Amino acid sequence: MIDREPGAWLWLKDHLARLRQATVPGRVPSAAEPAVVVRTAVVTDSAAALPAEWVRGFSRDRRLAVVPMPVMVGDEIYGEGEDDITETIAVALAAATPVKTSRPSPGQFEQAYLAAARHGYEAVVSIHISGDLSGTADSARIASARVGIPVEVLDTRTVGMAQGLAVQSAVVAAADGRTAAEVRRFAEERLSKTKVYFYVPSLEQLRRGGRIGAAASLLGTMLAIKPILAVDGGKIVPLEKIRSAAKAIARLEELVVADAAARPPKEARLAIHHFGNQPEAELLASRLAVALPDSPPAQISSLPAVLAAHAGLGVLAVIVSESTVCGAAVLSQAQGTAEAPAPHAGQSGHPVQSGLSGQPIQPGQSVQADPGKAR
Repeated sequence: MIDREPGAWLWLKDHLARLRQATVPGRVPSAAEPAVVVRTAVVTDSAAALPAEWVRGFSRDRRLAVVPMPVMVGDEIYGEGEDDITETIAVALAAATPVKTSRPSPGQFEQAYLAAARHGYEAVVSIHISGDLSGTADSARIASARVGIPVEVLDTRTVGMAQGLAVQSAVVAAADGRTAAEVRRFAEERLSKTKVYFYVPSLEQLRRGGRIGAAASLLGTMLAIKPILAVDGGKIVPLEKIRSAAKAIARLEELVVADAAARPPKEARLAIHHFGNQPEAELLASRLAVALPDSPPAQISSLPAVLAAHAGLGVLAVIVSESTVCGAAVLSQAQGTAEAPAPHAGQSGHPVQSGLSGQPIQPGQSVQADPGKAR
């Protein structure tokens, strides 16, 4: 699996390292270092498709926790992130072995929330896969009522890196000292700017999982339709029915390019998921790079097992979003100001794009929010 990290993610790692230095027990920040406000943790589920390295970086200090979603292959139960199940699922799907998924238990979320509290966090924002596709957010809500720490549960009404981008925005806002309400608004703002388009060679696996109607699956099988689908309002909806795989992928590319081109100049950001067809994903990414020269290269990653179990082999999904994460209206509602957090230079010392504002980050600028506003 390939995880390609845009410059903003490299900045996030650098920012995390600086936060860790500032929060070492017993260490007194120097006059040149603003005090770091550690207030809000972020919890999500494995459907967010976050890059493993990114998760490891932000989970060390419990600022981020990813609760695994169970996947059942035959009689065996696996946990996403706990077991290497990608190949197992691919073989099972090819052999028509039943593959099912389930929501995490409330107890798993309860443990994550309590762990955040033990590590000094005062609130949690819990960000999850669409409630129309999974009961995960319901489990999170049940758990939130069992713990003493305040928990904001957000149903993203989407899946994959569309959910993951919202999580990343929330984590950056939390690391910047934002309150739980502000962190949630950052995630919601990113979600409002994100679309999911995907192609599946067959609707059968989606039908088995109850994600589409049986009639739609039968129609696609009988007419050899290669559907292009989207996630809209939390549900999987059909966009177009095309007769061949090659034409379907070409049309998927056209839809993505049109969407990205309609965004503000240089603001479009792309992520591509695949399952069992990485070369196709890489070819699509290269074509999109040519068509959208002002956008950073798309991140390419395997679809999480919990989603691959429903989409099946050969899926190609493209997430289109924007670098701008929080607009003036969101910040003004949250804290009475339109001021976005100041960005910071990446490890190379060259300007990169901020995960918060999408504005160029200049060397020497601080990412720390005004402590008075953060509270």
